[in-house]
Amino acid sequence: MNGNRQQIIFWTIGIGLLVALLYLLRSMLAPFVAGFAVAYLLDPVTSKLERRGVPRAVASAALLFGFFALLVLAIVLLYPVVLSQVTNFVHRLPELSQKVRLWLLPYIQALLADAGLHAGAEGVRQAMSGSAEKAVSIAGRVLGGFLGGSRAIVSGLSLLVITPIVAFYLLRDYHRVVAHVESWLPLEQAATIRQQLHEIDRVLAGFLRGQATVCLVLAIFYGLGLSLVGLDFGLLIGLATGALAFIPYVGMVLGLTTSAIVAVVEFWPDYPRLALVAAVFVLGSLLESGVISPKLVGDRVGLHPVWVIFALLAFATLFGFVGVLLALPVAAVIGVLARFLLQRYLESPYYLGRRP
Repeated sequence: MNGNRQQIIFWTIGIGLLVALLYLLRSMLAPFVAGFAVAYLLDPVTSKLERRGVPRAVASAALLFGFFALLVLAIVLLYPVVLSQVTNFVHRLPELSQKVRLWLLPYIQALLADAGLHAGAEGVRQAMSGSAEKAVSIAGRVLGGFLGGSRAIVSGLSLLVITPIVAFYLLRDYHRVVAHVESWLPLEQAATIRQQLHEIDRVLAGFLRGQATVCLVLAIFYGLGLSLVGLDFGLLIGLATGALAFIPYVGMVLGLTTSAIVAVVEFWPDYPRLALVAAVFVLGSLLESGVISPKLVGDRVGLHPVWVIFALLAFATLFGFVGVLLALPVAAVIGVLARFLLQRYLESPYYLGRRP
């Protein structure tokens, strides 16, 4: 029992110090976390090339060059278009708000009048007028902050100087680093810890490799689909919907709601165009749930959507942008360890009611 207590104390102190160190260094960790994510993402392809006789350093350099070249190209091509759509959206917010108010008000007033609440109908009209002005003001400030954040992101592309270097060394030495870390495991528990590390790797692969591909495919599909339908801000809404697909249901709900509002304001009562916007989201949902998610992610993640959303909010609050990068991997690790501890508890005398 003493040995177990000492191990618990040791690991508790170690994890506590690690969390404190991450919190203190959060402002400088972004390129290192991003570099590790890129190296982890590209390791399977690098290993395949190495098995075919390509030196690992050469394979790592070639893959990283291609990855970051595509990333820079996408930013150069998409950023001006997205920035233009965001700016136009901010400028058109008062008009959109007014149209939504005028479209909804008669229906709400008619419902209240049918119920005999004539005074309530007039109150709703005044409330919606005031609320619309407040909503426009708030949304303008939020989107203005987003534009400022976008400029900060663009200036933060200096990460592209540090992240590739970190990613190259981690990718080149990936298996050597893993072997060194495994050699430090306590010998008595090494097999159990190694088993949990393999399970963590399986879950992380579902998140970082599978879910990243899902988000990319959905962003392209929604962006192109809504743009081809002719929806204003279609590319912006589509890219945001795909990018947020890693948060369960959030990306779909926000994208569908925003598209529905813009489509009603722009197309009403052109029912075929409205049906086309709805069809894009129906096809996207079928594509995600029936094809790409089962093939690329499958059941490897095994985390409840509420836990994923909580982890994102909590880590973003504590660590900012680095917290967003760390949230899902850490949530996956905690999920694996929690399942392991629960399994041990269900096999223990404390649960079975037997004396040890």
